[in-house]
Amino acid sequence: MAAQVTINEGVLWVEGDAYPLRNISHVGQRRLIIDTGVAWRKFILRTVGWLIVGGIFAAVADGLGPVVFFVVQALLVWRLVSTLQKPPLYGLVLNTSGTQHEAVWSTQQEEIQRLVQEITKAIGNPDIAQMIINVEHAVQGDLIQQYGAGSIGKAKHTGSGSIQGS
Repeated sequence: MAAQVTINEGVLWVEGDAYPLRNISHVGQRRLIIDTGVAWRKFILRTVGWLIVGGIFAAVADGLGPVVFFVVQALLVWRLVSTLQKPPLYGLVLNTSGTQHEAVWSTQQEEIQRLVQEITKAIGNPDIAQMIINVEHAVQGDLIQQYGAGSIGKAKHTGSGSIQGS
């Protein structure tokens, strides 16, 4: 999914959200990465639990038991691998009137760095700067997960605006 960021007539537009350049007090970026330690711990706990429950099931259910046992274990391994392969996400952070907004998220750090630079230039010249920047690697949906203390679980994001916990 691509997100369009437009700077025109002193206003920064991220898709449908408008941020007057004169109200932006800080422009930065945020990086979200998978906590691999937590992912491994969950995998080990689930595997140990499945070895106990699945081992009993495999022993009781004759022919089908071992097949189910290995299929479920393969799914646990697949889930671990898919979690560990998630790329880091980079977000454009804007502070306006003391409120922080994560305006757009991308899997490419260079896209967010370019946005930070262009928005900073535009803040210095809010009436002159006019440009359109396409963020080609913008993310949406349930791609953001927070692990650890204070976890909000899955965070839904449409590619623009602030994320919301669910």
